[in-house]
Amino acid sequence: MFVRAVAAMLAGVLLSLSPRLLAAEQAYPSRPIRLVVPFPAGGSLDVIARAIGQKLSIAWGQPVIIDNRPGAGGNIGADLVAKSAPDGYTILEGALSTHAVNVSLYSKMPYDPIKDFAPITLVAVTPNVLVLNPSVPANSVAELIAYARANPGKLAFGSGSNGSAGHLAGELFKTEAHVDMVHVPYKGAAPAMQDLLGGQIQLMFDNLANSMQQVRAGKLKALAVTTAKRSPLVPDLPTLAETGLPGFDIYTWWGFMAPAGTPKEIIAKWNAEVARILNTPEMQAYFAQQGAEPSPTSPEQFMALIQGEIPKYAKIIKASGAKVD
Repeated sequence: MFVRAVAAMLAGVLLSLSPRLLAAEQAYPSRPIRLVVPFPAGGSLDVIARAIGQKLSIAWGQPVIIDNRPGAGGNIGADLVAKSAPDGYTILEGALSTHAVNVSLYSKMPYDPIKDFAPITLVAVTPNVLVLNPSVPANSVAELIAYARANPGKLAFGSGSNGSAGHLAGELFKTEAHVDMVHVPYKGAAPAMQDLLGGQIQLMFDNLANSMQQVRAGKLKALAVTTAKRSPLVPDLPTLAETGLPGFDIYTWWGFMAPAGTPKEIIAKWNAEVARILNTPEMQAYFAQQGAEPSPTSPEQFMALIQGEIPKYAKIIKASGAKVD
């Protein structure tokens, strides 16, 4: 009788709590949300996060505050989110580097890219493009390879960080083209681009969002894209595979992630709202201007992408010998 009485009492407590729990779920978000961008302000990830954050703020009636936490190839910002409360109020704009590359590039990682996060949706993909400072005497990939072979160690390529798609594209290019170039990592693509324009470095494998404006202005030369297929955003540019490096396929991607353990209802709400935003003509036009393609997915599809990218880049990193202590 005592056990039955306790069970009945607990059942009553749970029933009394259920409406309040349901109301709390329906009320999300009830306060400001922090969207962590693990790279500096001004880059393509930051710009697109701000555009989406503004739309989410309007839809949900709560501020979505962009929090830039650059450093260590995105590891600092990603680690902050991994260790945050799984309540939906701290979200990460993760990327190729934070969730597919760094686990092989860094000897020690502060978080597990699979176990410590709950994927929400892929947001966008963008090809990288091989761009040169006009001072480099090459107007094709073949001419660049010939020049690099004749001048070993004299060309420097920049990237937004160790482990970024631009870094790994450069390392793969060195391996496949049998050339010796120096890698110069920066704290973000924006300062790297400034040095490329100023001639402190000679080339980059940069994403379209950052580089094509400078190419169109005649300040840089674009030779090829790094993806397996030509990009509809720049259909006249050949792929590196077409120019004599078969199998070359590297691109930048980024998406939203929550700390592991975040309620599925919150993940679903984010997924549905971000997909709605990305599918609007306004945002699709905006992404095209940024050189990116909106690519919303289910949480499961996003997880599958991450799981497939980790071994792909582990192989590239091992072949190149790239490492960060």
